[in-house]
Amino acid sequence: MDNRTVSSRLRELVKFLATVKGDLANVTGPPSLLAPSSVTEVGHCWAQRPALFSAPAHEPLAEKRHLLVLKWFLVALRSQLYVAGGPGVSIKKPLNAFLGELFLASWTDEEAKATTELVAEQVSHHPPITAMHISDRRNGVRADGYARVEMGFNGNVNIRQVGHAMVHIDKYDEDHLVPLPDVKVRGFLGGCLYPEISGQYSVVSGSGYVTEIKFSGEGMMRGKRNSFEAKTYSPGKQSVFYTVTGVWSEGWTVKDARSGEVLEVFDHDAAENDPVPMDLVEEDQQDAFESRKAWGKVLDGLAMGELDVVSREKGRIEKAQREMRAMEQAEGRVWEPLLFKAVKGEEFEVFHRLAKGQAGWDLQEEKTRGVWRVVEEVEGMERPFRAGLTPLGY
Repeated sequence: MDNRTVSSRLRELVKFLATVKGDLANVTGPPSLLAPSSVTEVGHCWAQRPALFSAPAHEPLAEKRHLLVLKWFLVALRSQLYVAGGPGVSIKKPLNAFLGELFLASWTDEEAKATTELVAEQVSHHPPITAMHISDRRNGVRADGYARVEMGFNGNVNIRQVGHAMVHIDKYDEDHLVPLPDVKVRGFLGGCLYPEISGQYSVVSGSGYVTEIKFSGEGMMRGKRNSFEAKTYSPGKQSVFYTVTGVWSEGWTVKDARSGEVLEVFDHDAAENDPVPMDLVEEDQQDAFESRKAWGKVLDGLAMGELDVVSREKGRIEKAQREMRAMEQAEGRVWEPLLFKAVKGEEFEVFHRLAKGQAGWDLQEEKTRGVWRVVEEVEGMERPFRAGLTPLGY
């Protein structure tokens, strides 16, 4: 597909989006602009580097553990937001996940003796809410996160994520509160879509360290696309320990603010920073609700460029899902998530403790139908998870 075709389709998309009223999160984009993956897979960005995920468990100094969690957060942004590509390649929209959709995968780094396991589920469709859990049981590190995505259009697509992630390190009984930044999708008229984060966010450690990150970008005081500056403070914000500056989609520099020493220069494209291969159960052995199996024909159509197949197969699932919801409503039944449960915000003490005094941190549990956490029984579950039921109906 040449640049003129892409630009033409993007202009058509702009005209379409301008006519849509309200939240765009469940609006289906043109097949040509769809990514070959679902929203439920987004959590892979946090899990695909097991050595990085487990690193805080091996660091005795609290200030450096916090710095490692910050690095994990920053590294994940590129694969999270540059869906189906990287800088310089127009991003695409992931498939809208259907209610109950699952994604289960793992990554193993033999050299680091670390294995991450990811479970994710679409726990709500209206509004769209995705929950995920990552664990490295061998090293005692886990992360929980959930997000409601809200989207609007005003010349750019504005994506607001309501939710958060929490990292826990068993050895130190330590938690780190991690934000889910808001994003603007730009470049519609230029023919190459790209994500931009703006504003200020904080990563907060249970040991007292706080990193404030200020994002900026192209067109913001002549800045460079995907830029950021971060400062890590000591407990009480009495002094700056570290500064981190650069471009989150390319690389950055970490300095000791006390001595000025450069501690690390991170290059996203360096071979040593590549993610490790993902391990998935073979598709024919997956449960009917697992993402790759459920969307298999759609993904094949996208790979082959057969957009009529994409539209037809995607429409089959969407139609069946509407019929399932109507049937449940008529029979007075409520869909129950399989791998996650919602707890009341008032019971989530660790969030309130870490967020206290931090501007911009608000649980907003009324928008996410509670705080989502993985169920204890998940390790013992066996396929098929919902016998006699598929995304195409009961």
